[in-house]
Amino acid sequence: MDGQTSQGTRRPRSTPPHAIVIGSGFGGLAAAVRLGARGYKVTVLERLDAPGGRASVFRQDGFTFDAGPTIVTAPFLFEELWTLCGRRMADDVELREMNPYYRIRFHDGEVFTYSGDPEAMRAEVARISPDDVAGYEGFLKASEERFRIGFTELAHAPFGSVMDMLKVAPDLLRLSGYRSVYDLVAKHLRNERLRTIFSYHPLLVGGNPFAASSIYAMIAYLERHWGVHWAMGGTGSLVKGLVGLIEGQGNTVRCNADVARILVKDGRAVGVRLASGEELAADIVVSNADSAWTYRHLLAPEERHRWTDRKVERSRYSMGLFVWYFGTNRRYDDVTHHTIMMGPRYRGLLDDIFNRKILADDFSIYLHRPTATDPALAPEGCDAFYALVPVPNLDGGPDWTGPATEQFRQRVQRHLSATLLPGLEQSVVTSKVMTPLDFRDRYLSLKGAGFGLEPVLLQSAWFRPHNASEEVKGLYLVGAGTHPGAGMPGVLSSARVLDTVVPDAAALA
Repeated sequence: MDGQTSQGTRRPRSTPPHAIVIGSGFGGLAAAVRLGARGYKVTVLERLDAPGGRASVFRQDGFTFDAGPTIVTAPFLFEELWTLCGRRMADDVELREMNPYYRIRFHDGEVFTYSGDPEAMRAEVARISPDDVAGYEGFLKASEERFRIGFTELAHAPFGSVMDMLKVAPDLLRLSGYRSVYDLVAKHLRNERLRTIFSYHPLLVGGNPFAASSIYAMIAYLERHWGVHWAMGGTGSLVKGLVGLIEGQGNTVRCNADVARILVKDGRAVGVRLASGEELAADIVVSNADSAWTYRHLLAPEERHRWTDRKVERSRYSMGLFVWYFGTNRRYDDVTHHTIMMGPRYRGLLDDIFNRKILADDFSIYLHRPTATDPALAPEGCDAFYALVPVPNLDGGPDWTGPATEQFRQRVQRHLSATLLPGLEQSVVTSKVMTPLDFRDRYLSLKGAGFGLEPVLLQSAWFRPHNASEEVKGLYLVGAGTHPGAGMPGVLSSARVLDTVVPDAAALA
């Protein structure tokens, strides 16, 4: 803006350029830290009453629940943020590596223990299918190769032009990026249960294993490479730590500040208007809001040429999530921190969720028991849980405003009681539910999608909303809906891309 505010008045040269960050999820908080380290004055605007976005925290009846992400798989991306501020992450947050990473339980009770121990993993594969051990090793090599390209080389690179996409096209073809994760796994493994175990990872970032590009098979190696970690105190400890870094830089995180419009002048973002009517000027605007919501609701239609209302509405979105947070007046010490409970169907259930968009009679559950590692998150002698169930987004599924919500919660409760948590009905002492409606209304996620745009090939990299907006100069996007995508490594990497596409503060002073 060459030293001008949105009203055209001259800003003193001694004043640093101002960056507004919309939203305080991990992408927004990481962006704020990085911009602050590069000399920007930063204001983070959060519409909720506390920072964190989808990584916010619920406290109820003495229990602490992480609202969303629970697994830290690339800790160096967090550690970098502390380093930028001249501090050590370990002084503020304790990361504890999980062992095992998680257990995968099939509907008949068979369990696969998934860990970072190579010998233990080979033994688990051999126990289920001795003939697939060599295939498993082949799959790991394929996963590592995709990690080297998809994460190490591309996750932190901007895809601002079609030429950027053409440069990586040979690698995508060589790595069969046009094939699905499931197809890649099936190429190496014959046993159907092993195919399920090693192909489900795209669900962690909102993708259908039968549709997500095989590039996403890199997640298996990413876990092996850095491990699976838990932040003691819960995800909220990471949020608190990042807010502390931002405030330590002299910058601001402002809650209860609902952005209604990104202001544009002469094709450049110059600030925002809040729902209250207040206007704030800025030299650059970074949106950590859902990318589809940003374009559909925060940027005026006349400012958009690629991400029109029609294109946004017709894009493919990830599944919805039904999440039941509950606490018990007893402990279930034989249940691990992370358990994935597979239903009787795999491909058919995912087809119902992603394509037919119906709520099926069966379901799969990710059961999170943080008190297995961190007992302080519940009163003494108690356990905290959440049960996360993939469901259709709001393009289909039931009417979550009616009795369907409680009926479905009871179905989940009965299933847990009959399997891993006997006597659960009599043990629950606190309860809270989130449905796709809550994701739409609380997090402003279009169609109530749990992870924004679905990670398919033609909605990845250049095809995804760009980190440097294609529509308006001075507008940048971070978070799950932009490149490289969802998951903690994805959203933190999206903020890292800003180091390449956002000019240094000195250039705007």
